[in-house]
Amino acid sequence: MTSALARIGFLAPLFVPATRPDRYFKAAASGADGIIIDLEDAVAANEKDAARATLVAASLPPNSIVRVNAFGTRWHNADVVAMKGLGIAGIMLPKAETDGHLESVRAVLGDLPVISLIESAHGVAGVREVAAHSDRLAFGYIDFSADVGCSMERDALLMARAEIVLASRLAGLLPPLEGVTPSFDDPALVEDDARYAASMGFGGKLCIHPKQIAPTLAGFRPSQKDIDWATKIANSGDGAVSVDGMMVDAPVRLRAQRILAAAKASDAAGG
Repeated sequence: MTSALARIGFLAPLFVPATRPDRYFKAAASGADGIIIDLEDAVAANEKDAARATLVAASLPPNSIVRVNAFGTRWHNADVVAMKGLGIAGIMLPKAETDGHLESVRAVLGDLPVISLIESAHGVAGVREVAAHSDRLAFGYIDFSADVGCSMERDALLMARAEIVLASRLAGLLPPLEGVTPSFDDPALVEDDARYAASMGFGGKLCIHPKQIAPTLAGFRPSQKDIDWATKIANSGDGAVSVDGMMVDAPVRLRAQRILAAAKASDAAGG
């Protein structure tokens, strides 16, 4: 992984409104391993131009990305142009649906990492095309549910989540980011949502409140039982062997390596 892509390898990035520059560094010090300065949903239509100007004039934490407004909105082009030279880690492109959306961003920002937010039926239908032109994917399941008219229950979103994880893997991307949990006063729910996302193959989860950071990191940390098992497998040598009555070969070792890597990433992020 390049250093540029490592800067978007978040486990628990935190949204902060672009209209609140006083919160930028507070968010960066909250325990989140990245912050997403939001020009889209967190900003009213009549404040978007002022919010962009505020963002450009502000001092930004080094682990910042910016969620610009979606392709096709009247603010999108100005948002993208304004990102040039800010020194941010990347941008988040909401409602990404086609490679054309990404190409328009690349034409202005070159190799700056782009996290594409999949939020619609068209986005899921074209997710492999989008993934091929992105640096990471994220799932905006609340918007997706509204678009297709389904509930936000896990069973209703299983296919969409699986498609996003599969597209990320096929494109050689970092595992995708799961969407936000709307409730921030229920840490058990946030942790359970994060654990479920990890079981699906996601590699992090978007946060909307500092209270969500610790339970998100906890949800992505493997259990101590799994870590102990993975350590034993990693120390079992090469070739096909038996460990505690279980056949161990290359696929089992790969799973063990991923468990240990997830534990290491969680530790590094503060989990």
